[in-house]
Amino acid sequence: MFRFFERLVDPYAPYDPTDTPPNRLWPFLLDYARPFRRVFVATAVLSVVVAVGDLALIWYVGRVVDLLSRTAPETFWAAHGTEVVLVTLAVLVLRPMASAGHTGLLYNAVLPNFGTLIRWRAHRHVLRQPVGWFEGDFAGRLANRIMQTPPAAGDAVFNLFDAVAFAATTAVGSLVVLGQADARLMLPLLAWFAAYGLLLRWTVRRAGPAAKRSSEARSAVTGRVVDAYTNIHSVKLFAHDDREEAHAREAIEEARTTFAAEMRIVSRMDITLTVINGVMIVAVIGWAVLLWHQGAASVGMVAAAAALVLRLNNMTYWIMWATQQLFQSLGTIAEGMETIAQPVTLTDRPAAPALMLTKGAIELDHVSHHYGRGSGGVQDVTLSIRPGEKLGIVGRSGAGKSTLVKLLLRFYDAESGAIRIDGQDIAGVTQASLRGAIGMVQQDPSLLHRSVRENILYGRPTASEEEMVTAARRAAAHDFILTLRDAEGRSGYDAHVGERGVKLSGGQRQRIGLARVILKDAPILVLDEATSALDSEVEAAIQEALYGVMAGKTVIAIAHRLSTIAHMDRILVLEDGRIAEIGPHQALLAQGGLYAKFWARQSGGFIETDETA
Repeated sequence: MFRFFERLVDPYAPYDPTDTPPNRLWPFLLDYARPFRRVFVATAVLSVVVAVGDLALIWYVGRVVDLLSRTAPETFWAAHGTEVVLVTLAVLVLRPMASAGHTGLLYNAVLPNFGTLIRWRAHRHVLRQPVGWFEGDFAGRLANRIMQTPPAAGDAVFNLFDAVAFAATTAVGSLVVLGQADARLMLPLLAWFAAYGLLLRWTVRRAGPAAKRSSEARSAVTGRVVDAYTNIHSVKLFAHDDREEAHAREAIEEARTTFAAEMRIVSRMDITLTVINGVMIVAVIGWAVLLWHQGAASVGMVAAAAALVLRLNNMTYWIMWATQQLFQSLGTIAEGMETIAQPVTLTDRPAAPALMLTKGAIELDHVSHHYGRGSGGVQDVTLSIRPGEKLGIVGRSGAGKSTLVKLLLRFYDAESGAIRIDGQDIAGVTQASLRGAIGMVQQDPSLLHRSVRENILYGRPTASEEEMVTAARRAAAHDFILTLRDAEGRSGYDAHVGERGVKLSGGQRQRIGLARVILKDAPILVLDEATSALDSEVEAAIQEALYGVMAGKTVIAIAHRLSTIAHMDRILVLEDGRIAEIGPHQALLAQGGLYAKFWARQSGGFIETDETA
């Protein structure tokens, strides 16, 4: 039975992703709820059925009291036995069936799958965001929003069906039951409904914003804590445990303060609710007794009225709590929407073709990009790189070297100008095909917290074991990989490397990163300080391997160590985002310009990038 309900909605079913999800709360939730429409309708109907059944039981208890008071014991079964049997069967069979259906839909169909669907689709949406989007926020806060929004949405749906629908049905049913006995019994209940509605309105208006502030404060705590853990080496290196404690305490105190403010609202609501519930109990039961005293109501009606108001008294605390939880969940969702509902700003054009790379020629045509700041980045860069050419790029920090690479990979769209590969504007082809044609070795390669094998195969997941090992050998990584062993006892290529490869040395991380790119075997190769973390002996082996990898490829190599690019076909010198010089090593030395000064000043093979030329 459980499996039937669990399979009613597939949270991973295909759908058409949108670059611009709804940015308002209810349209946002309704968009995710579309696959659940039929399930939600059935759940709502059964919520009403279950509530009506409970009210019918209370009404029938009153009827039984009246029947017992009017019928002699010896004739009761003969007069009312059939009715009692039918009601008994309904209580033992129909009521559990309706309750089981309601429970199965809510607990087994909705709650596990609704949150899963939101988390899956939200994660897919966030993954499509450009690199610059991630650079503007804490990874911990982004992950926290992805993790906390789906359960909050599930809680909102649960409270909506299990509390709100149930309560509405109970309230209307109570009026009907009391009204059938005497319309005057409805008056105190209507007055209580008005007071309860005002209290609910007061609570809702304050609980929603308070819950959102509290959720934002919790996300800030997560962001700061994860930031400290991610950079734990820096924290320990500079002995700043106390500063991190203070930094975290500030956020934790803000979270405590906002949560305390939220709880003040709950406390005021609870105290006020106790008062108005007391008035309702006294008014309805007292009036029912008065009507009985006047002969206008039966003993069964008094019993039913007492049972109803006592049930309402108990239920109102639950309803108010559920309502507060509902709006707390909605506040959490609204905070999560600040991440999940942001539009994807860097997208493929409609029906964009894949890049058709034939030669590997790269052309930059008056390219400018300043990250929206009006300064920094690159300015009016025009450059042609021939197929198979090896181009070195040098320049001081902030000269624009990394910006050029990010634009080539289309991590950002150039603010003006165009970049073409084999005559195709990279803005007009799919991002996946563009990046699939480019292999990049970074100065500090980021490894996934997975096995060495998975990290190397990230370059080409379809590669064979033999091809993977060959790539590792070419990167001078195979021998040290065989010596690895993690805390779980996994060894060699199965050993896990820790978050961002923290369990490995810088040189080991870089060699695994090199193996990954070697395995990818892309026709365009970008090297960003590819050997900077290696000792001289290993660097010599890697350089030899790189020369083999470069064969037949178009290569762009960023370096501070000029010896690593001196043999390139041409060397590009950037200064303040512009091309200052370009040419072969010997020609640039002969010019006596910036490159010649860098070469003359290099210490240990590195440019002294902080000096002015």
